[in-house]
Amino acid sequence: MSNKPFKVIVVGGGPAGLTAAHALHLANIDFVVLERNDDVAVDVGASLVLGPQSMRFMQQLGLLDKLLSIGQKLLNNKSFTREGTKFNDSTSIQLMREKQIEPLADLPFSFGIELIAFHRAELVRVLLEGLPASAREKYRLSQKVIEITTSETGVTVTCANGKTYSGSMVIGADGVHSRTRKIMHNLSADSKYAASRNPEPPFSANYKCLWSNFPRPCVAGQASDTQSKDRSVMWLTGRERGWIFLYEKLPEPTKESPRYTKADMDEFAASFADWPVNEDFTIKDVYNSSTAGMSVLEEGILEHWSLGRIVLAGDACHKFTPNAGLGFTNGIQDIALLCNLLHDAVNMSKDTDLSEDSLQRIFLGYQTARKEELAFEWGVSSATTRGQAWANPIYWFLSRFLLPLYAIQWLMQTYLAGPKMAQSRVLNYVFGEDRIKGRIPWAHPIHTKGKEL
Repeated sequence: MSNKPFKVIVVGGGPAGLTAAHALHLANIDFVVLERNDDVAVDVGASLVLGPQSMRFMQQLGLLDKLLSIGQKLLNNKSFTREGTKFNDSTSIQLMREKQIEPLADLPFSFGIELIAFHRAELVRVLLEGLPASAREKYRLSQKVIEITTSETGVTVTCANGKTYSGSMVIGADGVHSRTRKIMHNLSADSKYAASRNPEPPFSANYKCLWSNFPRPCVAGQASDTQSKDRSVMWLTGRERGWIFLYEKLPEPTKESPRYTKADMDEFAASFADWPVNEDFTIKDVYNSSTAGMSVLEEGILEHWSLGRIVLAGDACHKFTPNAGLGFTNGIQDIALLCNLLHDAVNMSKDTDLSEDSLQRIFLGYQTARKEELAFEWGVSSATTRGQAWANPIYWFLSRFLLPLYAIQWLMQTYLAGPKMAQSRVLNYVFGEDRIKGRIPWAHPIHTKGKEL
């Protein structure tokens, strides 16, 4: 252990990296965020949905009111067949609210707020602009990382523009195609780090997805899915925009990440042209090629999340399909646990650097706890994708006939989703009123005494 101050280098300035910046700032831990792009809030067409566990975390960052002003509560969910038959029309998505409409007022499974849909670029902008000035100065655009060296005394990160950054550790929050993870793979050729070696690329894809956004054409707060064999559609409406997601099973699993052209995307969207998204609109009515994006959907949980003084978070170490909206949610949970552990360790060390052995113990504890928690959520995400695309007769029966039953939705939220959500973490070093609460108590409450936001 050296006497130099502890400093974290965060690689990746998207939603997970910005969340880490907020959490580290509140922990009084020095940091710098390195984002490869020139503009992190570019309109890439996608949406993000946050649940109660994520919104209360955002409250700790001081962002709750701003996010509520730009987000849209999801009010109901419908399901259709490819031919337009509606087989689900449910308000069970509101079961997370604190107070229910009759006759649901006394049911004991709410958390105080519904799911909230955001346009990704707008959410990122709030996260960035919500950083205090002293923290905002540590957020660096146009910093494409090309090399990381890790030693017993620290790390050095080199960018393509020649700039270097030194610190105590690296958090790789740079997404599914993580440069940090690829560098870890190269470093693991050293016998010292051989036990931390992962395959690269580590994740396989079974589905591909096209997404697009457009001016909201109908009532806000609507969610729907359209289901068929090996293909499905998801539809959301926010305050000002709507989003579509078009899914298709690949002929075979792949670890390749093809680049799709505009012609590829338009052709794929045309193959869904007559698919309904609700009672009034089809894909051809809403598809906007100017905001479209397309990729294969990698899935998986990495075996090794750290190497030396480098650790991964978010999509860099676990990748979800987007159907269940659990990707960023679990990235937030990664940051919450990791920063709690770092805060405690740095305080015990009186703000001096931590040894590599100390960091490795922290990283192992973080990885072990999160992998155990991820197993359920990753399973839910995987099953949702396959259920909506009728991957086999069992998925078809469950998704078409069993899951639309309100009693089943009630049981799942009461005895599966609710208890799991209640275990979600917050920052244990940020204090204040817990504004998001309902009938199920949180396992990790926000304590009222201490540092107020």
